[in-house]
Amino acid sequence: MKKRWQAFTLIEMAVVLFIISLLVLLIVPNLASQRSHAKEINDNALQTELNSQAQLYADDNDVDVASVTVDDLKAKGYLTNKQAKKIAADHLEIGNKNDN
Repeated sequence: MKKRWQAFTLIEMAVVLFIISLLVLLIVPNLASQRSHAKEINDNALQTELNSQAQLYADDNDVDVASVTVDDLKAKGYLTNKQAKKIAADHLEIGNKNDN
């Protein structure tokens, strides 16, 4: 018994490519917006962390929160070097509120 091998027609291939390209067009813009949303959430979390650590530092050292700097927090181990670099890069400041 001989097997007959039948290839896809040009129309079938075109339909498959059209469907794939349509899905890509729907997914790619969504990925970009998700990335910006994730960055916003990360920045808000870092701002909250900065404010919390500044308050802890102020309480532990009997100083006013307004006098606390990121360098103070980094020197005493309240922030890691990576956090301090990210704070500097994002221009975050102690006491700023999140934009929720």
